[in-house]
Amino acid sequence: MRRTRVLFLCTGNSCRSQMAEGWARHLAGDRWEVRSAGTHPAGLNARAVRVMAEAGVDISWHHAKALDPELLQWADRIITLCDNARDRCPATPPHIQRLHWPVEDPVWAWGSEEEVLAVFRRVRDEIRKRIEALLEAEPRDPG
Repeated sequence: MRRTRVLFLCTGNSCRSQMAEGWARHLAGDRWEVRSAGTHPAGLNARAVRVMAEAGVDISWHHAKALDPELLQWADRIITLCDNARDRCPATPPHIQRLHWPVEDPVWAWGSEEEVLAVFRRVRDEIRKRIEALLEAEPRDPG
């Protein structure tokens, strides 16, 4: 059975989509083939790398990728993670299941370093819970 191809999409392909890709690779095992991309790639966020490492997931290898038409054709499911991405994302082919998770952008958090990291951790944990719920809802391959 072919693995489900999941594309996490966020405007910058930095914090949220990269954390989602990291969690999905960690939690889904061989059930999903996972990628992430952005409409305006921004790079890897050091705080996202830090809070994911605290949870035992390494995303330091990641680099921001731009969304291209091949990725849209590749995906079975696109999950948008930006507050406003639903309206700003490109049209997707009809065969693709599209989900939207309105996850806050931790980059805009302010305060002390510990307060900002607390926001990153909250976003990290929300994304993990959403991926776990999606995996639980999917039928498992009996083979």
